Amino acid sequence: MKNLVIVESPSKSKTIEKYLGGDYHVVSSKGHIRDLATTGKGGLGIDVEHDFEPTYKISSDKRAVVKELKDLAKKSEHVFLASDPDREGEAIAWHLANVLELDMEEENRIIFHEITKNAVTEAFQHPRTIDQDLVKSQETRRMLDRIIGFKLSKLLQSKIKSKSAGRVQSVALRLIVERENEIRAFKSEEYWTLAANIEKNGKQFSASLNKVDGKKAELKTQADVDAIIERCAAFVVSAIEKKVRKKEARMPFITSTLQQEASTKLNFGAKKTMQIAQKLYEGLPLADGVSEGLISYMRTDSTRLSDVFVKDAESYIEEVYGKEYKGRARQKNNENAQDAHEAIRPTSVFNTPEKVKPYLTNDQYKLYKLIYARTLASLMAPSKSDVVNAQIVSNGCEFSANGSILTFDGYLKVYHDYETVKDEMLPPLQEQEQLKDVELEGKQHFTEPPLRYSEARLIKEMEEKGIGRPSTYAIIIDTLQARGYVSLERPSEGSKTKVFIPSEQGELTDAKLQEFFKDIINVSYTAGMEHHLDEIAAGKRNNIEEVRTFYNEFEPLLENAYEHMEKKELERTGETCPECGSELVYRIGRYGKFVSCINFPTCRYTKSENEEENTESEEVCPKCGSKMVMKKGRYGSFLACSNYPDCKYIKSNKPKEEPVPTGEMCPECGHELVQRKSRFGTTFIGCSNYPKCRYIKKEPKKKKSDEETTDKKKAVPKKTAKKVVKKTVKKKATEVEAE
Repeated sequence: MKNLVIVESPSKSKTIEKYLGGDYHVVSSKGHIRDLATTGKGGLGIDVEHDFEPTYKISSDKRAVVKELKDLAKKSEHVFLASDPDREGEAIAWHLANVLELDMEEENRIIFHEITKNAVTEAFQHPRTIDQDLVKSQETRRMLDRIIGFKLSKLLQSKIKSKSAGRVQSVALRLIVERENEIRAFKSEEYWTLAANIEKNGKQFSASLNKVDGKKAELKTQADVDAIIERCAAFVVSAIEKKVRKKEARMPFITSTLQQEASTKLNFGAKKTMQIAQKLYEGLPLADGVSEGLISYMRTDSTRLSDVFVKDAESYIEEVYGKEYKGRARQKNNENAQDAHEAIRPTSVFNTPEKVKPYLTNDQYKLYKLIYARTLASLMAPSKSDVVNAQIVSNGCEFSANGSILTFDGYLKVYHDYETVKDEMLPPLQEQEQLKDVELEGKQHFTEPPLRYSEARLIKEMEEKGIGRPSTYAIIIDTLQARGYVSLERPSEGSKTKVFIPSEQGELTDAKLQEFFKDIINVSYTAGMEHHLDEIAAGKRNNIEEVRTFYNEFEPLLENAYEHMEKKELERTGETCPECGSELVYRIGRYGKFVSCINFPTCRYTKSENEEENTESEEVCPKCGSKMVMKKGRYGSFLACSNYPDCKYIKSNKPKEEPVPTGEMCPECGHELVQRKSRFGTTFIGCSNYPKCRYIKKEPKKKKSDEETTDKKKAVPKKTAKKVVKKTVKKKATEVEAE
């Protein structure tokens, strides 16, 4: 065998082998092959007393993989290391070189950012040596995480029964708990707004009070509003400003912005987004049956696009949409961005979403369409709107009215599904014109507390504050929930967005960490450490000194915590374990409070705090004939076979409504469309061939009747972050009316 190529993922090895031809054999390491050992002092796998020398051990599930790689390497003339193009990938390449006893000075490291034939074959023309500075940065991160994770987790488990702590995880928890404390401490305040509702030539528009006697209007009570209403008399247009407003498209996606946009536009969690993106990157079989990567590498913090892609995209835009739609390539990276990477983009502008749709699942299509549209939009011309601002005055009170109309859609031509523009035109107005049909309307509001973090908001906050890396956000969010520190739920029945709410155990964990470790578990310290890791990657900072400095700060804090942190005893239930006779205690799990044996993990008996759980049902399991029992899970109660885990049959405990035929046929597969009810109680029309066909009919927005429209005008609109009370004060231009 001439050439052996080792990649991370088995799903892309066959594709790459086809691109390279018969002289290459491509195999997978299936991720990391080894990690820090759990031997030595404290089980850290780090020799603290000898310059923090790490000890690595081949993972038990990778021994067979390593044996195979060693055999193949011995039979090959050349071994190329083509793990992913990031720090983790560089570390994997370094570990492979060590285990396979390859020459570290050899140019055998292959980097490509997309899995297409051109990208892969071009990468093999430019091999390089392993970047030792990148490896040191990853190794430093891993050692810091091990020290904090092992030592802090052990402390918290022994003192307050919390499951774990982490360098970034605990700071993310801090943000969520801080926000919850802000909400609790928030005191709502009353304020009012005043609008002039104006009609001219049958056209209605509204102007808001901005200034009184040249100063910003501040209306705190109804008395303030009444005073302004009494004061206003004739309304005159004092100034009209007309201009053209251009709006640029947003930059192409990086990891964090993709997670945010997929959360808000597609309702995908960060973990789901990254799993789908991984599949799109690794490649899927298309029309000819050959797998091809559809997007570039999805772990990136650079907004740069390759010159080749930009050139192809500009030609495509000009040909399909016209020369006037062609924009320019822009780039805006934060100071820590690794510009060797590209933004997340389609590998080919000619692979339109509709062209590849038949080969994708519904979720893959949705995410690919979003990435494609965002990338193409970033290279298109800005949209243009004609904007009119009218200043209207009445006895020293200044009102402002705005109108706009889209005159050129620009990038919105391809991004209209994710961003819309509403035209609101003003009627023709002239300066010094007196307006006659004017009604003043005061509205009472109350300030609201800051919003809890949704996934998208938390990711944005972490990115802006420099906490962690975009590639780790999904893992951190998942870990916080798995540890039972937070739950992700809808704050109210009508809310569509899920938000993070800290559990009792999460708040206790945060409180103890802030009491004893506030100097290192905080935003600025963690962000500073990320910057130091970037400097190590750039060869500007010594990695051993970084670990030593942290360890010398951390150890005294840990010793103090062991001495002074109060130990939380498990709450007894007063019952005994039916399996071993020991006491039963309350514990906190991912889905809330439950009862278990105090001898866990020796005895694994558990039951829900809910008495109904584990009670036998009259039903029998249709698979094995055992009794069915009541269980409680993440989404409520359900029936499960009592013979679990030998039999894993489960059944929903909720009565299921039968689908109602609609008489329409599915446009995608030809089966009948039926009306179903979702788990949230809403009805929708979908294909009866589900799950083979996942078509869902989009219902057009209902037009409001005249009566509904009139009612809406009378009602007070709800505004973001403002609680609006249906209490108004009105006055016509000619008379005063209290309502």
